[in-house]
Amino acid sequence: MSKIAKKPIIIKEGVTLINNGGVVTVSGPKGSLVFNIPTGVETEINDGKVMIRAKSKNPQLSPMLGLTRALLANFVTGVSEGFEKKLELAGVGYRAQATGDTLTLSVGFSHPVIIKGEPGITFSVEENIITVSGIDKILVGNTAAKVRNIRPPEPYKGKGIKYVGERIRRKAGKAAKALTGAGGAK
Repeated sequence: MSKIAKKPIIIKEGVTLINNGGVVTVSGPKGSLVFNIPTGVETEINDGKVMIRAKSKNPQLSPMLGLTRALLANFVTGVSEGFEKKLELAGVGYRAQATGDTLTLSVGFSHPVIIKGEPGITFSVEENIITVSGIDKILVGNTAAKVRNIRPPEPYKGKGIKYVGERIRRKAGKAAKALTGAGGAK
């Protein structure tokens, strides 16, 4: 059994888990999520805790146990607290504007880039910081990655869209290389 699957999931206050024959519905103050439990895996809900177990002694089930436990724990956190990813715009004239579930980016192209968020995803912008938030951790992460992929940071000037706290490895340009010089043939 995986080490992750041995830890119980603690159900937070205001969150309910309902298991209907392999389909777990997690609902809380921020919304509800549905998860299909893989075959060979069972859940046991007791006293505000959820335990994940294998139905048989198959060693190939061990990774599925850990995955199921991690996803259910993320669902419990998502419906109670939610998830968010923050992105930073770095560049002269780069702007972002959020309107409901739509994000409009002006990042150096000849046209504005419009991103329509999937259901459950909201955007907000404050001083060149874009916040992507929602209850599904996977969906929030994928949406933030799509936004970053529109104009990833480039290594020479550092312009682009990056995660807050992300370090960009900077490269020396032509002028710096010429000064340190490999020299030339004489």
